[in-house]
Amino acid sequence: MDRRDFLKTLAAAGALVTVKSSGMMDVMASTVPSTGAAAAADNADLAAVMNGEPAAMLEAAMKELGGIGRFIKKGDKIVIKPNIGWDRTPELAGNTNPDLIVALIKMCQDAGAAEIKVFDHTCDNWTRCYDHSGIEAAVKKAGATMVYAHEQSSYERVDIPKGVSLKNAQVHKAIIECDKWINVPVLKNHGGALMTCAMKNHMGIVWDRRTFHSRGLHQCIADICTYKPAVLHIVDAYRTVATNGPQGRSASDVVLTKALFASPDIVAVDTAAGKFFTQINKSIRFENIEHSPDGQALGLGTMDLESINVKRVKL
Repeated sequence: MDRRDFLKTLAAAGALVTVKSSGMMDVMASTVPSTGAAAAADNADLAAVMNGEPAAMLEAAMKELGGIGRFIKKGDKIVIKPNIGWDRTPELAGNTNPDLIVALIKMCQDAGAAEIKVFDHTCDNWTRCYDHSGIEAAVKKAGATMVYAHEQSSYERVDIPKGVSLKNAQVHKAIIECDKWINVPVLKNHGGALMTCAMKNHMGIVWDRRTFHSRGLHQCIADICTYKPAVLHIVDAYRTVATNGPQGRSASDVVLTKALFASPDIVAVDTAAGKFFTQINKSIRFENIEHSPDGQALGLGTMDLESINVKRVKL
């Protein structure tokens, strides 16, 4: 969808659904504890930030987590994996916000990363997704490398030794070859998985992902997360497709939530973001999002937010 189509949709549907920042803080406070049992630790295990622009929220989150240098070292060859799956402009929130990706690239450059690649295996036409999401232009302007993922030759089959249902998969070579990678999903509704966030975003590193649906979607999502785990998960919840996801039908599906969650623990960040999301779309029950407990069972992280050091920040 190009910008002209978006403006037509906006005119027909009305403005984005906007929730007052005080209301979103109430949602955050009711779903994400400000501290856990490990509150005395120097660095947070999870940061939840509200009421800022993407770059400012990222900076605040990384400050709480101990800085990007905790995760990225000088000379690292890294991959940043956003959600770029849909032919949608940033205003429609089908993809990760390009402003967040630019801010993260700059952080990694300042940390001394030797190489930064960005990609996603899109669902819609890849050229339109890369273009209309605003991510390709933003990545190139920031001095990183956009990698393509639309051909099977870009993938190699790897074993998933810890997988329960998924024993192997064709994974993008950029993930296989990098030193480290950072997972940057957008929080939104999903018709099959109910919510797409950090765990679900792993489907974009796989070529043969259609097999997930026949093998048990939630378990396969958890299984693929055991392969070469990302060092950091940053959840873009600046705008959220609350209904009719993962694409959304119009601007009326989008809520301006102005939030961001970040953690090296993929299960914890999905739990925090998931509980937040189910207060925005109350027709979805968090306990029905099955891949989070599946991930916990595989040792990927914890759903018990009270057991970790969580910092909640309002800008």
